[in-house]
Amino acid sequence: MDDEDAWLYEYFNEAHTSPNKFRTELAKYSGKPLTVWVDSYGGNVFAASGVFTALKEHKGGVTVKIDGKAMSAASVIAMAGDRILMSPTAIMMIHNPITGIQAGYASDLRKAADVLDVVKETIVNAYAAKTGRTRAAISALMDHESYFSAKTAIKEKFADGMLYADSEAKPVEMAFDRTAILNSTVDAMRRVSAKYIPPKPDNTIALALLKLTIET
Repeated sequence: MDDEDAWLYEYFNEAHTSPNKFRTELAKYSGKPLTVWVDSYGGNVFAASGVFTALKEHKGGVTVKIDGKAMSAASVIAMAGDRILMSPTAIMMIHNPITGIQAGYASDLRKAADVLDVVKETIVNAYAAKTGRTRAAISALMDHESYFSAKTAIKEKFADGMLYADSEAKPVEMAFDRTAILNSTVDAMRRVSAKYIPPKPDNTIALALLKLTIET
C-alpha cells in the first residue's frame, strides 16, 4: 500500500507493507545479496514504484523468485531483480493501470484517463528496462492483459529462468535408459526368488539309486 494509507493499518495493528516500511527493513541488509520472494496479486502502483526503486538502489545484488504469482503491480516490483526466476507453477500478469473513479464531470473523467496514460508510461519503463523490448510491443501485451507461465515469461524476457529446472532434468535422462531398468528389474527378481522361493531339490542321489536298482 502507499505510505499515505499505512497509518490506518498501523492504527488497527494489521500486517502491512509500505515503501517507507520496506526501505527501513531493507537498510539492515545494505551491501548484502538479497533474495526477494514474490507472491502477490499486486495493488497500488505508486507503492509498487517505491518498492521497485528501493530494490534498484540496493547495493549487493537482488534475485527475485516468484513462487506463486506476480500480477499487476507486483510484476513491476519483480522487474527490480538482477535475476528473475519463476517456479514452474507460477504466473505473471501484466495489464493497463486502472482507477476506482466512479463519479465526476466529463472533464474529471477525461483527466483521469490522461493520468492513467501517464501511469502506463511509467510501468512500461520498468518492463522495457528489463526485457529490452520495444515500448509498442510491451504496450500491446498490457492492452491484452497478458498472463505468462514461467516458460512464456522467459520467452518474452520478463524472467530469466525457471526454478528447479536443472535438478528436475537429471532424473528424466535416467528414466529413458531402458537397458538399465531391465537389468535392475531382473536383478530384483533374482534376489526375491533367492529369498522366498526354496531351491529345487538335488535329485542326483535319487537318480543314481534308481539306476542301480534297475541294473540289478
